[in-house]
Amino acid sequence: MKREILALSGGVGGAKLALGLADELRPGELTIVANTGDDFEHLGLNVSPDLDTVMYTLAGIGNAEQGWGLAGESWSAMDALGRYGAETWFRLGDRDIATHLVRSQLLRAGESLSQVTRRLCGALGVAHTLLPMSDDPVRTMVQTDAGELPFQDYFVRRRCEPRVGGFRFDGIDSARPHPQLLERLRSPALGATVICPSNPFVSVAPMLRLPGVEAALRASAAPVIAVSPIIAGAAAKGPAAKMLQELNLPQTAEAVADYYGDLIDGFVIDDADVALAPAIRERGIKVLVVPTLMRNRQDKVGLARRVLAFARALREEEATCTP
Repeated sequence: MKREILALSGGVGGAKLALGLADELRPGELTIVANTGDDFEHLGLNVSPDLDTVMYTLAGIGNAEQGWGLAGESWSAMDALGRYGAETWFRLGDRDIATHLVRSQLLRAGESLSQVTRRLCGALGVAHTLLPMSDDPVRTMVQTDAGELPFQDYFVRRRCEPRVGGFRFDGIDSARPHPQLLERLRSPALGATVICPSNPFVSVAPMLRLPGVEAALRASAAPVIAVSPIIAGAAAKGPAAKMLQELNLPQTAEAVADYYGDLIDGFVIDDADVALAPAIRERGIKVLVVPTLMRNRQDKVGLARRVLAFARALREEEATCTP
């Protein structure tokens, strides 16, 4: 039986592993679901940062150095907006603006976010399936010592400086998961669900908290494997380690494993955190210790191969334990 892989991804870190998985799997074997809790309207445009980061990465046109945006971008529109006194704190490159213009136009014409995403991916030559977690709006709100802030206000405008106290996902209770997300989780052909190395609080949690998703993950016969975004007490990218500290949690991969708890069957940690493996295994979670820092394409593919092999091993172990 052909085994399909479902990947749950945030932005930069998730996109890196998604690219490695895409290199290893044929288009019909991989479905990537991206977080849309970071989506917002800016300058009258509908912006989907995580979706676009994954899309640009898969299309081979992303800015690999900074992890987001487009390679070889220009900034004439932002310069002109600045002269008009418009808000330029969220930088949109000239070609990136074209993406948001098309998305906004199509959404206003009545297309769903997933229909628009399919159009954009087709135009950019992305062969693998990329889906928004929902066609319904969900907005991540960060509770801080400066008040409750929309995620992009906290993350970009304020550069993650306010102290975090919690999170709220506006619209989550009424949002419907993308139908294909639940279909994949229920499919007997599913080989594994991979939670990419994305921020567990603001990139992964919105996907997990969509109605029915966590229950479907628990009911799935396929293993659920998470890759730690924390390496040696630090996040490879983004504020995950800072958030752990401010939430009075250890800044470790072990704390991330605790956050996911019994939802996951396997956890992938970096070689630098090998000393944490026994304690995580004591929680009943299988652990794979491998290099997880993805500096280049070879690293991305190497980690993807190891994760896929881990998934096969977990399936085989489950099969031998089933009477």
